[in-house]
Amino acid sequence: MCRSIRTLRHSDDPATTGEIEAAARQYVRKVSGFRAPSARNAAAFDAAIAEIAAASERLLVAVGGAVEPGPDRHPHHRLTALDRPTA
Repeated sequence: MCRSIRTLRHSDDPATTGEIEAAARQYVRKVSGFRAPSARNAAAFDAAIAEIAAASERLLVAVGGAVEPGPDRHPHHRLTALDRPTA
């Protein structure tokens, strides 16, 4: 799972918020051992993703990386049916 987390700090290409979230999601999946949470654990899973994404964005900015709003630009991080938020 974690092998698919890409390095997000590049001198010529800013990381997007979508890429940061995708990396956070992969990390939470690895740590929790779940590809997708049960309904009972969904709130904790989503909160962990949000916290890790926020910390990652702060880290990237602190070390001189650029972050811009936007989706994940890499096809291997495309959302599956399990990743899409429910209405």
